[in-house]
Amino acid sequence: MSPTALPPPADDRFRAAMAASAWGMAILELDGTWQETNPAMRQLLGGAPGAPLADGPAAGTIFEVIAADEVEDLRHSVDALIASGQPAVDRGLSCRRADDTFQAWISISLMRDGAGAASGLVVQLREDTGAGHATALDAMRRQLQAQVDAVAHDLRAPLRSINNFSGLLARKLDEGLDATSRDHLGRIRGAAARMAGLLDGLAELSRASTAQMREGLVDLSMLADWVGAEQQDAHPDREFLITVQPGLSARGDERLLKTLLAQLLDNTRRFSHDDGPVSVDVAGTQADGMLRLSISDRGRGFDMRYRHKLFEPFQRLHGADEGAGDGLGLAIAQRIAERHGGRIDAESQPDSGSVFHLYLPAAQTAGAAPGE
Repeated sequence: MSPTALPPPADDRFRAAMAASAWGMAILELDGTWQETNPAMRQLLGGAPGAPLADGPAAGTIFEVIAADEVEDLRHSVDALIASGQPAVDRGLSCRRADDTFQAWISISLMRDGAGAASGLVVQLREDTGAGHATALDAMRRQLQAQVDAVAHDLRAPLRSINNFSGLLARKLDEGLDATSRDHLGRIRGAAARMAGLLDGLAELSRASTAQMREGLVDLSMLADWVGAEQQDAHPDREFLITVQPGLSARGDERLLKTLLAQLLDNTRRFSHDDGPVSVDVAGTQADGMLRLSISDRGRGFDMRYRHKLFEPFQRLHGADEGAGDGLGLAIAQRIAERHGGRIDAESQPDSGSVFHLYLPAAQTAGAAPGE
């Protein structure tokens, strides 16, 4: 029985198109046995057990060139295609060739004879180079993070020595030090502490850029309350008054989004007035598949003329005496937002507080692609 119901002229044109296609193409029996293949398919699968041969189809089946742990799932999909007549199987999977595996995208359609009965399968297969690039990029990110962690670790060792030995020196010579010498030792220890904090910030910025993302539904209201409680525990000398709108949720990586909120709430603490509580309101609205989370404070604010510098690493709009840190906190927050396909913006007036607007894929927006 012919595997196709096409009349001879159309049949010839179909096979000519198969031969010219840059995609791997094949005609299979219903059980997956090779019938006909084009040159691209034979090149793509060359050397794999059960792969089609240049001088004719092999005795094997397409399932033999699929990664072992994915064969059963593909069989179920093909059986469902034959039984239900659904349009096609269209999915990514891992394929085998001579001495390795590769990521591919496969499309399988059902062929019918003149009576309408299922007679064969048409397969298109192409290598998914994007998946390979993503794998390589992920490996590069992990390598970069390992290098950053190693450098940070090596730099912290001399900093600890500077801090420890300057502290020992201060205690040993306590009564013999004049005010100037005490000030010098204090400056040495303060500089070492700032350098250690800067290393921590750079490591956190690297993690924000390279950490693997595990996307899911994230309860932002719970995270905001959690981060607020941690801020209160870390700074018992300050009173925190945080109001959080319930029911705020988005899609993303919970661990990274917690880091983002921690940076934003720490920013509100740093630039709150010293003579009052740290007052923060967290609220949100949804539009066009995005959640806009607004974090409002009543702190020092900033001049909007310099808003473009807010999220750049090491940029500070205030002096150290006004609460400025290492200039990395908002850069870390923005990097995490961008990896989620979102962003952060801000509006403010000096001495009138600030509002930071965080845009993230809303909870109902399934499959939102994280940013690189």
